[in-house]
Amino acid sequence: MKAIRYSAVAAAIIGTLTSCAATENAQTQGQDTAQKAPAFYGTQEPFAAEAVYFVVTDRFVDGDPENNHEDQGGEFPTWDLRLEGPDGKHANVGYMGGDLKGILNNAEYIKDMGFTAVWMTPVVDNPDQAFSGDEQITYGGQFKDGGKTGYHGYWATNFYQPDEHLISDDLSVKDYTHAMKTQFGLKSVFDIVANHGSPSFTMPEDQPGYGELYDKDGNLVADHQNLHPEDLQPESNPLHAFFHPYPDLVKLSNLDDTNPDVRDYLINSYLYWIEQGADAFRIDTIRHVPHSFWKEASDRIRAEHPGFYMFGESFQYDANFIAQHTQPKNGQISVLDFPMQKAMLKVFENPAESDFAEMEEVLHLTHGPYHNPYDLTTFYDNHDMPRMNATDDGFINAHNWLFTVRGIPVVYMGSEIGYMRGTAEHAGNRNYYGQENIDAAPQNAIYQSLKAIANVRKSVPALQSGLQVNVRLAGNEAVFYRVLQDDEAQQTALVLLNKGATPADFNVNQYMQPGSWQEQLSGNRTMLAEGESLQTTVGANGVQVWVREGQINNPELIATLAAQMEVQ
Repeated sequence: MKAIRYSAVAAAIIGTLTSCAATENAQTQGQDTAQKAPAFYGTQEPFAAEAVYFVVTDRFVDGDPENNHEDQGGEFPTWDLRLEGPDGKHANVGYMGGDLKGILNNAEYIKDMGFTAVWMTPVVDNPDQAFSGDEQITYGGQFKDGGKTGYHGYWATNFYQPDEHLISDDLSVKDYTHAMKTQFGLKSVFDIVANHGSPSFTMPEDQPGYGELYDKDGNLVADHQNLHPEDLQPESNPLHAFFHPYPDLVKLSNLDDTNPDVRDYLINSYLYWIEQGADAFRIDTIRHVPHSFWKEASDRIRAEHPGFYMFGESFQYDANFIAQHTQPKNGQISVLDFPMQKAMLKVFENPAESDFAEMEEVLHLTHGPYHNPYDLTTFYDNHDMPRMNATDDGFINAHNWLFTVRGIPVVYMGSEIGYMRGTAEHAGNRNYYGQENIDAAPQNAIYQSLKAIANVRKSVPALQSGLQVNVRLAGNEAVFYRVLQDDEAQQTALVLLNKGATPADFNVNQYMQPGSWQEQLSGNRTMLAEGESLQTTVGANGVQVWVREGQINNPELIATLAAQMEVQ
Protein backbone atom coordinates (compact mmCIF):
# COMPACT_ATOMS: atom_id res chain seq x y z
CA MET A 1 0.00 0.00 0.00
CA LYS A 2 2.87 2.36 0.89
CA ALA A 3 4.58 1.62 -2.43
CA ILE A 4 1.38 2.36 -4.38
CA ARG A 5 1.03 5.72 -2.63
CA TYR A 6 4.66 6.54 -3.33
CA SER A 7 4.30 5.68 -7.01
CA ALA A 8 1.26 7.84 -7.39
CA VAL A 9 2.88 10.76 -5.64
CA ALA A 10 6.10 10.34 -7.59
CA ALA A 11 4.28 10.29 -10.88
CA ALA A 12 2.33 13.40 -10.03
CA ILE A 13 5.38 15.28 -8.82
CA ILE A 14 7.58 14.27 -11.73
CA GLY A 15 4.83 15.60 -13.97
CA THR A 16 4.94 18.84 -12.00
CA LEU A 17 8.72 18.87 -12.30
CA THR A 18 8.53 18.53 -16.07
CA SER A 19 6.18 21.47 -16.12
CA CYS A 20 8.49 23.41 -13.78
CA ALA A 21 11.48 22.68 -16.00
CA ALA A 22 9.56 23.96 -19.01
CA THR A 23 8.61 26.98 -16.97
CA GLU A 24 12.23 27.67 -16.07
CA ASN A 25 13.13 27.51 -19.75
CA ALA A 26 10.30 29.90 -20.52
CA GLN A 27 11.49 32.30 -17.82
CA THR A 28 14.99 32.13 -19.23
CA GLN A 29 13.53 33.22 -22.55
CA GLY A 30 11.72 36.10 -20.83
CA GLN A 31 8.23 34.55 -20.95
CA ASP A 32 5.70 34.98 -18.13
CA THR A 33 4.46 31.96 -16.20
CA ALA A 34 2.26 31.30 -13.21
CA GLN A 35 3.81 27.90 -12.45
CA LYS A 36 4.66 27.61 -8.75
CA ALA A 37 7.19 25.17 -7.31
CA PRO A 38 5.85 22.64 -4.77
CA ALA A 39 6.45 23.51 -1.12
CA PHE A 40 8.73 21.27 0.95
CA TYR A 41 9.42 21.80 4.65
CA GLY A 42 9.73 19.84 7.85
CA THR A 43 7.91 22.39 9.96
CA GLN A 44 6.43 25.86 9.81
CA GLU A 45 6.90 26.35 13.57
CA PRO A 46 8.73 29.70 13.96
CA PHE A 47 10.57 28.49 17.08
CA ALA A 48 12.32 25.86 14.94
CA ALA A 49 14.72 28.62 13.94
CA GLU A 50 16.05 28.79 17.51
CA ALA A 51 18.94 27.06 19.25
CA VAL A 52 18.66 26.98 23.04
CA TYR A 53 21.31 27.38 25.72
CA PHE A 54 20.06 25.93 29.04
CA VAL A 55 21.13 27.55 32.31
CA VAL A 56 20.60 26.53 35.94
CA THR A 57 20.57 30.19 36.85
CA ASP A 58 21.98 29.94 40.39
CA ARG A 59 24.92 27.88 39.07
CA PHE A 60 25.87 30.02 36.06
CA VAL A 61 27.47 33.34 37.07
CA ASP A 62 27.11 35.57 40.13
CA GLY A 63 26.46 38.92 38.49
CA ASP A 64 25.23 40.68 41.64
CA PRO A 65 26.71 39.67 45.03
CA GLU A 66 24.18 41.97 46.73
CA ASN A 67 21.37 39.43 46.14
CA ASN A 68 23.20 36.38 47.50
CA HIS A 69 21.54 36.49 50.97
CA GLU A 70 24.40 34.50 52.45
CA ASP A 71 23.00 34.84 55.98
CA GLN A 72 19.54 33.54 55.07
CA GLY A 73 17.90 30.57 56.76
CA GLY A 74 18.79 30.87 60.44
CA GLU A 75 19.29 27.38 61.86
CA PHE A 76 18.66 26.01 58.36
CA PRO A 77 21.14 28.05 56.29
CA THR A 78 20.85 28.15 52.51
CA TRP A 79 24.26 29.38 51.31
CA ASP A 80 26.98 27.12 49.87
CA LEU A 81 25.96 23.74 51.31
CA ARG A 82 28.78 21.56 50.06
CA LEU A 83 28.54 17.78 49.71
CA GLU A 84 31.96 16.16 50.03
CA GLY A 85 32.79 13.18 47.85
CA PRO A 86 35.80 10.91 47.38
CA ASP A 87 39.12 12.14 45.98
CA GLY A 88 38.28 15.80 46.51
CA LYS A 89 35.08 15.65 44.48
CA HIS A 90 32.12 17.67 45.64
CA ALA A 91 28.62 18.89 44.87
CA ASN A 92 26.44 21.56 46.40
CA VAL A 93 22.78 21.85 47.46
CA GLY A 94 22.82 25.47 48.61
CA TYR A 95 22.62 28.75 46.77
CA MET A 96 25.84 29.77 45.03
CA GLY A 97 25.04 33.24 43.69
CA GLY A 98 24.12 32.86 40.04
CA ASP A 99 21.43 35.33 38.94
CA LEU A 100 19.78 37.05 35.99
CA LYS A 101 22.48 39.70 35.89
CA GLY A 102 25.07 36.93 35.51
CA ILE A 103 23.27 35.69 32.40
CA LEU A 104 22.79 39.18 30.99
CA ASN A 105 26.45 40.02 31.55
CA ASN A 106 27.35 37.00 29.40
CA ALA A 107 24.65 37.34 26.76
CA GLU A 108 27.25 38.22 24.11
CA TYR A 109 29.10 34.99 24.93
CA ILE A 110 25.90 32.96 24.46
CA LYS A 111 24.96 34.81 21.28
CA ASP A 112 28.44 34.44 19.75
CA MET A 113 28.28 30.67 20.19
CA GLY A 114 25.29 30.64 17.83
CA PHE A 115 22.47 30.36 20.35
CA THR A 116 19.32 32.43 19.92
CA ALA A 117 17.42 31.60 23.13
CA VAL A 118 18.21 30.99 26.80
CA TRP A 119 16.17 28.55 28.87
CA MET A 120 16.40 29.32 32.59
CA THR A 121 15.35 27.20 35.53
CA PRO A 122 12.21 28.64 37.22
CA VAL A 123 12.43 32.26 38.35
CA VAL A 124 9.67 31.91 40.98
CA ASP A 125 10.06 32.35 44.73
CA ASN A 126 11.28 29.35 46.74
CA PRO A 127 11.54 28.79 50.54
CA ASP A 128 14.14 30.73 52.50
CA GLN A 129 15.48 27.81 54.52
CA ALA A 130 17.05 24.45 53.78
CA PHE A 131 14.53 21.61 54.07
CA SER A 132 14.72 19.76 57.40
CA GLY A 133 12.49 16.80 56.49
CA ASP A 134 13.04 13.61 54.49
CA GLU A 135 16.36 11.72 54.49
CA GLN A 136 19.53 13.79 54.41
CA ILE A 137 21.06 14.16 50.96
CA THR A 138 24.69 13.05 50.60
CA TYR A 139 27.22 13.21 47.78
CA GLY A 140 25.96 11.12 44.88
CA GLY A 141 22.58 10.50 46.54
CA GLN A 142 19.23 10.44 44.79
CA PHE A 143 15.56 10.99 45.62
CA LYS A 144 16.23 12.58 49.00
CA ASP A 145 15.47 16.21 49.82
CA GLY A 146 16.78 16.58 53.37
CA GLY A 147 19.24 19.44 53.71
CA LYS A 148 18.59 20.81 50.21
CA THR A 149 17.45 24.28 49.21
CA GLY A 150 15.33 25.60 46.34
CA TYR A 151 18.32 27.10 44.50
CA HIS A 152 17.05 25.37 41.33
CA GLY A 153 13.67 27.12 41.43
CA TYR A 154 11.41 24.06 41.26
CA TRP A 155 10.11 24.37 44.87
CA ALA A 156 7.67 27.24 44.36
CA THR A 157 5.97 28.97 47.26
CA ASN A 158 4.59 31.71 45.04
CA PHE A 159 4.13 31.09 41.32
CA TYR A 160 3.83 34.86 40.70
CA GLN A 161 6.77 36.17 42.72
CA PRO A 162 10.39 36.22 41.46
CA ASP A 163 12.97 34.73 43.79
CA GLU A 164 15.04 37.35 45.59
CA HIS A 165 18.28 35.53 44.73
CA LEU A 166 17.77 36.06 41.00
CA ILE A 167 16.65 39.66 40.54
CA SER A 168 18.53 42.84 41.42
CA ASP A 169 17.50 46.30 42.54
CA ASP A 170 18.18 47.52 39.01
CA LEU A 171 17.14 44.38 37.09
CA SER A 172 13.65 42.90 37.32
CA VAL A 173 12.62 39.83 35.37
CA LYS A 174 10.96 42.06 32.79
CA ASP A 175 14.07 44.25 32.57
CA TYR A 176 16.13 41.11 31.96
CA THR A 177 13.98 39.68 29.16
CA HIS A 178 13.73 43.07 27.47
CA ALA A 179 17.49 43.58 27.53
CA MET A 180 18.21 40.05 26.29
CA LYS A 181 15.89 40.54 23.33
CA THR A 182 16.59 44.13 22.35
CA GLN A 183 20.34 44.21 22.99
CA PHE A 184 21.32 40.67 22.00
CA GLY A 185 18.44 39.17 20.01
CA LEU A 186 18.10 36.37 22.57
CA LYS A 187 14.70 34.93 23.41
CA SER A 188 13.80 33.77 26.92
CA VAL A 189 12.46 30.30 27.67
CA PHE A 190 10.81 30.13 31.09
CA ASP A 191 10.62 26.86 33.03
CA ILE A 192 7.14 26.25 34.47
CA VAL A 193 5.71 23.61 36.81
CA ALA A 194 2.17 22.34 37.35
CA ASN A 195 2.30 19.12 39.31
CA HIS A 196 4.08 20.17 42.50
CA GLY A 197 5.14 22.89 44.87
CA SER A 198 7.77 22.60 47.59
CA PRO A 199 8.55 19.64 49.90
CA SER A 200 5.63 19.67 52.29
CA PHE A 201 5.80 17.00 54.99
CA THR A 202 8.15 14.98 57.27
CA MET A 203 9.68 18.13 58.84
CA PRO A 204 10.44 17.74 62.58
CA GLU A 205 8.73 21.13 62.93
CA ASP A 206 6.82 22.96 60.21
CA GLN A 207 9.05 25.43 58.37
CA PRO A 208 7.95 28.70 56.74
CA GLY A 209 7.43 28.42 52.99
CA TYR A 210 7.41 24.64 52.80
CA GLY A 211 4.04 23.28 51.74
CA GLU A 212 2.69 26.82 51.38
CA LEU A 213 1.39 28.67 48.33
CA TYR A 214 0.75 32.40 48.04
CA ASP A 215 -1.14 34.31 45.38
CA LYS A 216 0.01 37.32 43.35
CA ASP A 217 -1.00 39.65 46.19
CA GLY A 218 0.94 37.66 48.79
CA ASN A 219 -2.10 36.00 50.38
CA LEU A 220 -1.79 32.43 51.66
CA VAL A 221 -4.04 30.21 49.53
CA ALA A 222 -2.76 26.73 50.44
CA ASP A 223 -0.85 25.09 53.27
CA HIS A 224 0.09 21.43 53.59
CA GLN A 225 0.71 22.07 57.32
CA ASN A 226 3.45 19.44 57.42
CA LEU A 227 0.84 16.67 57.12
CA HIS A 228 1.24 13.46 55.18
CA PRO A 229 -0.92 13.70 52.04
CA GLU A 230 -3.23 10.99 53.31
CA ASP A 231 -3.92 13.09 56.42
CA LEU A 232 -5.04 16.13 54.45
CA GLN A 233 -8.71 17.08 54.57
CA PRO A 234 -9.36 18.97 51.32
CA GLU A 235 -13.14 18.73 51.67
CA SER A 236 -13.24 20.49 55.06
CA ASN A 237 -10.04 22.55 55.17
CA PRO A 238 -9.77 25.23 52.43
CA LEU A 239 -5.98 25.37 52.85
CA HIS A 240 -5.77 21.69 51.87
CA ALA A 241 -7.96 22.02 48.78
CA PHE A 242 -5.02 22.74 46.44
CA PHE A 243 -3.49 19.31 47.09
CA HIS A 244 -4.22 15.71 46.17
CA PRO A 245 -4.56 13.58 49.33
CA TYR A 246 -1.87 11.17 48.11
CA PRO A 247 1.86 11.54 47.38
CA ASP A 248 3.54 11.63 43.98
CA LEU A 249 7.20 12.73 43.81
CA VAL A 250 9.28 12.30 47.00
CA LYS A 251 7.96 14.73 49.65
CA LEU A 252 6.74 17.40 47.22
CA SER A 253 3.20 18.70 47.52
CA ASN A 254 0.98 17.08 44.88
CA LEU A 255 -1.12 19.87 43.34
CA ASP A 256 -4.72 18.95 42.52
CA ASP A 257 -5.19 19.73 38.82
CA THR A 258 -8.89 18.79 39.07
CA ASN A 259 -9.55 21.82 41.29
CA PRO A 260 -10.64 24.81 39.13
CA ASP A 261 -8.98 27.19 41.57
CA VAL A 262 -5.67 25.39 41.15
CA ARG A 263 -5.98 25.45 37.37
CA ASP A 264 -6.70 29.17 37.41
CA TYR A 265 -3.87 29.84 39.86
CA LEU A 266 -1.35 28.02 37.67
CA ILE A 267 -2.51 29.06 34.21
CA ASN A 268 -2.86 32.69 35.23
CA SER A 269 0.69 32.56 36.56
CA TYR A 270 1.93 31.31 33.18
CA LEU A 271 0.13 34.19 31.48
CA TYR A 272 1.73 36.57 33.97
CA TRP A 273 5.24 35.41 33.06
CA ILE A 274 4.52 35.84 29.37
CA GLU A 275 3.72 39.46 30.24
CA GLN A 276 7.17 39.62 31.86
CA GLY A 277 8.79 38.56 28.60
CA ALA A 278 8.67 34.77 28.29
CA ASP A 279 8.96 33.80 24.62
CA ALA A 280 8.41 30.07 25.19
CA PHE A 281 7.85 27.59 28.01
CA ARG A 282 9.67 24.47 29.02
CA ILE A 283 7.24 22.41 31.14
CA ASP A 284 8.69 20.42 34.02
CA THR A 285 7.32 16.91 34.76
CA ILE A 286 4.57 17.26 32.16
CA ARG A 287 3.53 13.62 32.37
CA HIS A 288 2.56 13.97 36.04
CA VAL A 289 -0.43 16.12 35.07
CA PRO A 290 -3.20 14.82 32.79
CA HIS A 291 -3.58 15.88 29.18
CA SER A 292 -6.84 17.66 29.98
CA PHE A 293 -4.99 20.24 32.09
CA TRP A 294 -2.47 20.95 29.36
CA LYS A 295 -5.18 21.22 26.74
CA GLU A 296 -6.93 23.87 28.83
CA ALA A 297 -3.65 25.62 29.58
CA SER A 298 -2.46 25.67 25.99
CA ASP A 299 -5.86 26.84 24.71
CA ARG A 300 -5.93 29.73 27.18
CA ILE A 301 -2.32 30.70 26.55
CA ARG A 302 -2.64 30.62 22.76
CA ALA A 303 -5.94 32.48 22.84
CA GLU A 304 -3.96 35.45 24.13
CA HIS A 305 -0.62 34.60 22.49
CA PRO A 306 -1.26 32.73 19.23
CA GLY A 307 1.34 30.14 18.31
CA PHE A 308 3.11 30.31 21.68
CA TYR A 309 5.72 27.50 21.69
CA MET A 310 5.94 25.04 24.57
CA PHE A 311 7.91 21.85 25.12
CA GLY A 312 7.61 19.43 28.00
CA GLU A 313 9.80 17.10 29.99
CA SER A 314 8.26 13.65 29.88
CA PHE A 315 11.19 11.63 31.22
CA GLN A 316 10.48 8.45 29.28
CA TYR A 317 12.29 6.74 26.44
CA ASP A 318 9.14 5.42 24.77
CA ALA A 319 8.42 7.62 21.74
CA ASN A 320 4.81 6.46 21.56
CA PHE A 321 4.26 7.56 25.15
CA ILE A 322 5.86 11.00 25.02
CA ALA A 323 4.37 11.71 21.59
CA GLN A 324 0.88 11.87 23.08
CA HIS A 325 1.67 15.32 24.47
CA THR A 326 2.33 16.61 20.95
CA GLN A 327 -1.14 15.77 19.61
CA PRO A 328 -3.56 18.69 19.09
CA LYS A 329 -6.21 16.97 21.22
CA ASN A 330 -3.75 17.10 24.15
CA GLY A 331 -2.61 20.67 23.65
CA GLN A 332 -0.03 20.20 20.89
CA ILE A 333 2.89 20.67 23.25
CA SER A 334 6.24 19.55 21.95
CA VAL A 335 8.58 17.46 24.09
CA LEU A 336 12.24 16.94 24.84
CA ASP A 337 13.40 14.08 22.61
CA PHE A 338 14.43 11.49 25.21
CA PRO A 339 14.60 8.59 22.72
CA MET A 340 17.16 10.49 20.63
CA GLN A 341 19.03 11.49 23.80
CA LYS A 342 19.49 7.84 24.72
CA ALA A 343 20.70 7.00 21.21
CA MET A 344 23.10 9.95 21.18
CA LEU A 345 24.81 8.70 24.34
CA LYS A 346 25.19 5.27 22.79
CA VAL A 347 26.74 6.71 19.63
CA PHE A 348 28.88 9.57 20.92
CA GLU A 349 30.11 8.26 24.26
CA ASN A 350 31.64 5.28 22.43
CA PRO A 351 32.34 6.55 18.89
CA ALA A 352 34.91 3.90 18.00
CA GLU A 353 32.43 1.10 18.76
CA SER A 354 29.16 2.70 17.68
CA ASP A 355 27.22 2.95 14.44
CA PHE A 356 25.36 5.98 13.05
CA ALA A 357 22.62 3.50 12.11
CA GLU A 358 21.52 3.70 15.76
CA MET A 359 20.18 7.19 15.04
CA GLU A 360 17.93 6.40 12.10
CA GLU A 361 15.03 4.83 13.99
CA VAL A 362 14.79 7.57 16.63
CA LEU A 363 14.45 10.29 14.00
CA HIS A 364 10.88 9.13 13.20
CA LEU A 365 10.91 10.99 9.90
CA THR A 366 8.02 8.97 8.48
CA HIS A 367 4.99 7.29 10.04
CA GLY A 368 6.17 8.43 13.47
CA PRO A 369 4.07 8.91 16.59
CA TYR A 370 4.78 12.63 16.97
CA HIS A 371 2.50 15.34 15.63
CA ASN A 372 5.65 16.74 14.05
CA PRO A 373 9.13 15.38 14.84
CA TYR A 374 10.77 18.55 13.53
CA ASP A 375 9.29 20.52 16.45
CA LEU A 376 10.96 18.39 19.15
CA THR A 377 13.72 19.80 21.31
CA THR A 378 16.83 17.64 20.99
CA PHE A 379 19.59 17.22 23.57
CA TYR A 380 22.14 14.74 24.91
CA ASP A 381 22.08 15.56 28.63
CA ASN A 382 20.74 18.03 31.18
CA HIS A 383 20.64 18.87 34.90
CA ASP A 384 18.48 15.86 35.85
CA MET A 385 20.74 13.10 34.51
CA PRO A 386 24.47 12.38 34.36
CA ARG A 387 26.26 14.69 31.96
CA MET A 388 27.48 13.01 28.77
CA ASN A 389 30.68 11.13 29.53
CA ALA A 390 32.48 11.64 26.24
CA THR A 391 35.89 12.70 25.01
CA ASP A 392 36.33 16.11 23.43
CA ASP A 393 35.83 14.44 20.05
CA GLY A 394 32.64 12.83 21.34
CA PHE A 395 31.23 16.25 22.26
CA ILE A 396 32.31 17.68 18.91
CA ASN A 397 30.59 14.87 17.02
CA ALA A 398 27.48 15.18 19.17
CA HIS A 399 27.21 18.89 18.38
CA ASN A 400 27.79 18.29 14.68
CA TRP A 401 24.82 15.92 14.74
CA LEU A 402 22.61 18.01 17.04
CA PHE A 403 22.87 21.19 14.94
CA THR A 404 22.24 19.56 11.57
CA VAL A 405 19.46 16.99 12.12
CA ARG A 406 15.75 17.64 12.58
CA GLY A 407 14.64 19.25 15.82
CA ILE A 408 15.51 22.28 17.94
CA PRO A 409 18.92 21.84 19.63
CA VAL A 410 19.32 22.40 23.38
CA VAL A 411 22.76 22.47 25.03
CA TYR A 412 23.27 22.49 28.80
CA MET A 413 25.58 25.17 30.21
CA GLY A 414 29.19 24.06 30.41
CA SER A 415 28.89 21.43 27.72
CA GLU A 416 30.75 23.80 25.42
CA ILE A 417 33.89 22.81 27.37
CA GLY A 418 32.85 19.31 28.50
CA TYR A 419 32.33 20.62 32.04
CA MET A 420 31.90 17.99 34.79
CA ARG A 421 31.38 15.29 32.19
CA GLY A 422 29.91 12.03 33.44
CA THR A 423 28.69 13.47 36.76
CA ALA A 424 25.15 13.10 38.13
CA GLU A 425 23.01 15.70 39.92
CA HIS A 426 24.56 15.38 43.39
CA ALA A 427 28.00 14.40 42.15
CA GLY A 428 28.92 17.57 40.26
CA ASN A 429 26.42 17.89 37.40
CA ARG A 430 25.11 21.21 38.77
CA ASN A 431 28.35 22.59 40.13
CA TYR A 432 28.90 26.34 39.79
CA TYR A 433 30.14 27.18 36.29
CA GLY A 434 31.40 30.71 36.81
CA GLN A 435 33.00 33.57 34.93
CA GLU A 436 36.45 31.98 34.92
CA ASN A 437 35.26 29.02 32.86
CA ILE A 438 33.35 31.29 30.49
CA ASP A 439 36.38 33.51 29.92
CA ALA A 440 38.56 30.49 29.15
CA ALA A 441 36.01 28.68 26.96
CA PRO A 442 37.04 30.20 23.59
CA GLN A 443 40.36 28.36 23.82
CA ASN A 444 38.57 25.00 24.16
CA ALA A 445 38.27 22.74 21.10
CA ILE A 446 34.69 21.74 21.97
CA TYR A 447 33.66 25.40 22.19
CA GLN A 448 35.32 26.25 18.89
CA SER A 449 33.61 23.42 17.04
CA LEU A 450 30.23 24.10 18.66
CA LYS A 451 30.43 27.78 17.74
CA ALA A 452 31.22 26.91 14.14
CA ILE A 453 28.37 24.47 13.54
CA ALA A 454 25.81 26.39 15.63
CA ASN A 455 26.40 29.52 13.60
CA VAL A 456 26.04 27.53 10.39
CA ARG A 457 22.62 26.37 11.54
CA LYS A 458 21.80 29.95 12.51
CA SER A 459 22.47 31.13 8.95
CA VAL A 460 21.00 28.20 6.98
CA PRO A 461 17.17 28.04 7.07
CA ALA A 462 17.17 24.51 5.62
CA LEU A 463 18.92 23.24 8.77
CA GLN A 464 16.26 24.86 10.91
CA SER A 465 13.04 23.72 9.28
CA GLY A 466 13.89 21.77 6.13
CA LEU A 467 12.76 18.22 5.46
CA GLN A 468 15.43 15.65 6.28
CA VAL A 469 16.12 13.00 3.65
CA ASN A 470 18.63 10.37 4.69
CA VAL A 471 21.06 8.96 2.16
CA ARG A 472 23.21 6.88 4.48
CA LEU A 473 23.62 6.46 8.22
CA ALA A 474 26.19 3.72 8.71
CA GLY A 475 29.37 3.16 10.68
CA ASN A 476 31.21 6.42 11.22
CA GLU A 477 29.43 8.24 8.39
CA ALA A 478 26.14 10.06 8.04
CA VAL A 479 24.90 11.58 4.80
CA PHE A 480 21.56 13.40 4.62
CA TYR A 481 19.85 16.36 3.02
CA ARG A 482 17.83 19.11 4.65
CA VAL A 483 15.54 20.69 2.04
CA LEU A 484 13.44 23.82 2.33
CA GLN A 485 11.32 25.19 -0.48
CA ASP A 486 8.65 27.75 0.33
CA ASP A 487 7.78 31.37 -0.41
CA GLU A 488 10.79 32.64 1.54
CA ALA A 489 13.58 30.17 0.74
CA GLN A 490 14.61 27.62 -1.86
CA GLN A 491 17.57 25.85 -0.34
CA THR A 492 19.16 22.42 -0.23
CA ALA A 493 21.72 21.54 2.44
CA LEU A 494 23.79 18.36 2.15
CA VAL A 495 25.25 17.28 5.50
CA LEU A 496 28.28 14.99 5.70
CA LEU A 497 29.36 13.71 9.12
CA ASN A 498 32.44 11.68 9.97
CA LYS A 499 32.78 10.58 13.59
CA GLY A 500 35.81 8.46 12.79
CA ALA A 501 39.36 9.12 13.95
CA THR A 502 40.68 9.41 10.38
CA PRO A 503 39.54 11.43 7.33
CA ALA A 504 36.80 9.89 5.18
CA ASP A 505 36.13 10.25 1.46
CA PHE A 506 32.53 10.95 0.41
CA ASN A 507 31.07 10.52 -3.06
CA VAL A 508 27.40 11.60 -3.13
CA ASN A 509 25.36 11.06 -6.27
CA GLN A 510 21.88 10.21 -4.95
CA TYR A 511 19.45 13.13 -5.18
CA MET A 512 22.31 15.36 -6.38
CA GLN A 513 21.35 18.54 -8.23
CA PRO A 514 23.48 20.46 -10.70
CA GLY A 515 24.60 23.97 -9.93
CA SER A 516 26.76 25.87 -7.47
CA TRP A 517 27.30 24.36 -4.02
CA GLN A 518 29.10 26.11 -1.16
CA GLU A 519 30.51 24.44 1.95
CA GLN A 520 29.50 26.55 4.92
CA LEU A 521 32.42 26.03 7.29
CA SER A 522 35.28 26.39 4.83
CA GLY A 523 33.63 28.63 2.25
CA ASN A 524 34.75 26.28 -0.55
CA ARG A 525 32.62 26.21 -3.69
CA THR A 526 32.08 23.63 -6.41
CA MET A 527 30.06 23.70 -9.62
CA LEU A 528 28.38 20.41 -10.48
CA ALA A 529 27.10 19.46 -13.91
CA GLU A 530 24.01 17.33 -14.53
CA GLY A 531 24.66 13.78 -13.30
CA GLU A 532 27.89 14.71 -11.52
CA SER A 533 28.61 13.58 -7.95
CA LEU A 534 29.83 15.71 -5.10
CA GLN A 535 33.20 14.34 -4.01
CA THR A 536 34.99 15.55 -0.91
CA THR A 537 37.02 14.45 2.09
CA VAL A 538 35.69 15.12 5.59
CA GLY A 539 38.29 15.33 8.32
CA ALA A 540 38.36 13.17 11.44
CA ASN A 541 35.47 14.04 13.78
CA GLY A 542 34.36 16.47 11.13
CA VAL A 543 31.33 17.91 9.40
CA GLN A 544 30.67 19.57 6.08
CA VAL A 545 27.46 21.37 5.11
CA TRP A 546 27.12 21.99 1.38
CA VAL A 547 24.36 24.42 0.40
CA ARG A 548 22.74 24.96 -2.98
CA GLU A 549 20.41 27.90 -3.45
CA GLY A 550 17.49 27.68 -5.85
CA GLN A 551 14.52 25.59 -6.81
CA ILE A 552 14.70 21.81 -6.37
CA ASN A 553 15.06 20.15 -9.78
CA ASN A 554 16.04 16.51 -9.20
CA PRO A 555 12.99 14.33 -10.07
CA GLU A 556 13.92 11.54 -7.64
CA LEU A 557 14.47 14.01 -4.80
CA ILE A 558 11.22 15.83 -5.50
CA ALA A 559 9.26 12.58 -5.48
CA THR A 560 10.91 11.53 -2.23
CA LEU A 561 10.23 14.89 -0.59
CA ALA A 562 6.59 14.84 -1.63
CA ALA A 563 6.07 11.31 -0.37
CA GLN A 564 7.84 12.09 2.90
CA MET A 565 5.69 15.15 3.56
CA GLU A 566 2.62 12.94 3.29
CA VAL A 567 3.80 10.46 5.90
CA GLN A 568 5.99 12.40 8.35
